[in-house]
Amino acid sequence: MPERTPKPPPFSLRLTPEERSRLEELAGNEPLGAYIKRKVFDGNGIGAKRARSRLRRPLKDEQKLAQVLAMLGQSRIANNLNQLAKAANIGTLPVLPDTEQEIRKACADVALMRRELLLALGHRSDTEPSP
Repeated sequence: MPERTPKPPPFSLRLTPEERSRLEELAGNEPLGAYIKRKVFDGNGIGAKRARSRLRRPLKDEQKLAQVLAMLGQSRIANNLNQLAKAANIGTLPVLPDTEQEIRKACADVALMRRELLLALGHRSDTEPSP
């Protein structure tokens, strides 16, 4: 088993509330520590491995996004729309071209909502979230 190297102790910096607010604004979705290191070292971590950074998200928003994503998954809207589109394509559901176009748009909208929700939760849009 490879020997683990100890992590260096954290560095503390006191900021006024205004300074902290400005720093968070400049960092955007980047974690403050990663943003500060990038600015101080000009993107060069002095030979150190670059840590994988995560987006900062308030826990409350993450919980709400997860709830909406779960509701969307349980609603079977996407499955129902897909069945309607399939029936329209094989001719068992008589539909006018406008109706078919609306069904296809609804399917695309559902796929877009799913993708955006997964991205907002910090997951890659082409993979399922890990349990």
